[in-house]
Amino acid sequence: MYFRRLGSALCPLKTTPVLRSALLSDLDTSFHRSVKTTNMSGSPSVLVTGGSGLLGRALMTTIESSGKWSSVTGTAFSRNGANLVKLDLTDLDGVKKFIEETKPTFVVHAAAQRFPDKVDKDLEAATKLNVEATQVLAKAINSYGGKMIYISTDYVFDGKAAPYKVSDQTNPVNIYGKLKLDGELATLGVDPENLVLRIPVLYGPVEYLEESAVTVLFKLLLSPTDQDVVSDYEIRRPSHVDDIAFVVQKLLEEKHKRGIEIQGIYQWCGLEALTKFGMVQIMARALKKDVKTIKGNAEKPPETGTQRPYDTTMDTSRLQELGIEHHTPFEVGVASVLEKWNQKSN
Repeated sequence: MYFRRLGSALCPLKTTPVLRSALLSDLDTSFHRSVKTTNMSGSPSVLVTGGSGLLGRALMTTIESSGKWSSVTGTAFSRNGANLVKLDLTDLDGVKKFIEETKPTFVVHAAAQRFPDKVDKDLEAATKLNVEATQVLAKAINSYGGKMIYISTDYVFDGKAAPYKVSDQTNPVNIYGKLKLDGELATLGVDPENLVLRIPVLYGPVEYLEESAVTVLFKLLLSPTDQDVVSDYEIRRPSHVDDIAFVVQKLLEEKHKRGIEIQGIYQWCGLEALTKFGMVQIMARALKKDVKTIKGNAEKPPETGTQRPYDTTMDTSRLQELGIEHHTPFEVGVASVLEKWNQKSN
């Protein structure tokens, strides 16, 4: 049995076979190794993995513009940008060497394969990125006393008993959720003073509509047909990436000020409960598109292909107790994000 530390309590944690053999010897001694503490004095630095991605871009902008850090650097695999360095996170030796040479005070680990269908198609690559790279990062950071915020997902839950508290039992229904749960285990198993932030489906200023599972729905409104059917079953709490970036920045500030008091699992999600069909209707209203031909399907999807949990609404009270909360109304946020795509279609 593995355990996750929640405040002063230890709670049982389900795991998958992916990491068990690798972590059995590590986990028993991880609490002793984690006595190293970050030097919270001086000017701390921040590293953001996946700095060129949808969430990563917002993180880089928000954290850097706060002016509270001596340096803010992002890693990217293929895309270029300001303050980005190329780093292949699946090159585990390269990751270890990079961290040991740069020694960032904090690492926000946002890089991941975040599309469940793609995880199923290439499990080996997804495991290496979502789990193995996470463990290597956590160990390398812990070696000099740095701390990590691991970006996780609401998909660690099965969706049958929302809203979920951080202490509720995890039970992912797909491989993506299982791998992200293994990433949580790696993060907190190496150092329980690290942080995990579980977040929902995201949207924001995309470089292409398929970059977000939310904005891709707008394609239905750009080229509607009478054959279009979209799920009106699964409930989601979409969040704007700027909201998540705000939460992460505030968590970094609290961690820097309060050290060991800020640790373990936190959760954030949007305030509005929406199905995919509900999102499409709001997009249509906000951008004055015809939605009449698009039909919603409220039936439970067949149990074939990649499964999704029903309702992954999360309790966010642990963040709210710190005074951390930020929500962009979905209609306002999605209209702003999609306006340029709407103009291109006119």
